[in-house]
Amino acid sequence: MLTKKNVSAAKSYAFALRIIKLYRFLCDKQKEFVLSKQLLRSGTAIGALIREAVQGQSRADFLSKMNIALKEANEAEYWLMLLHDSGYLSKKEYSSIQKDCNELLCLLVSIVKTTKSTLKK
Repeated sequence: MLTKKNVSAAKSYAFALRIIKLYRFLCDKQKEFVLSKQLLRSGTAIGALIREAVQGQSRADFLSKMNIALKEANEAEYWLMLLHDSGYLSKKEYSSIQKDCNELLCLLVSIVKTTKSTLKK
């Protein structure tokens, strides 16, 4: 388990676990395999990229990895919307996980903006 010191790492790890459980549900119960696989890839990549960023070689490397994590979070949100709008996720299921995705998006946007501003100085 990750420490709570790095909020982005902890939240992205928890989100990845939820995505894995959702993937299993979508495959086993809903028999949906294409969109759920895309969601699994993007939803679990966020945390991996954040871990890479923390171990980055420089601030620029950190920023690059965090930008990619942000893109993956945006992509995960897109797949969640498609799964909901196509009827694979109920409003309740969607709202719960979308809230977590949105928190990650806001956190990553903040990290990217702050890092960009500190790199300019």
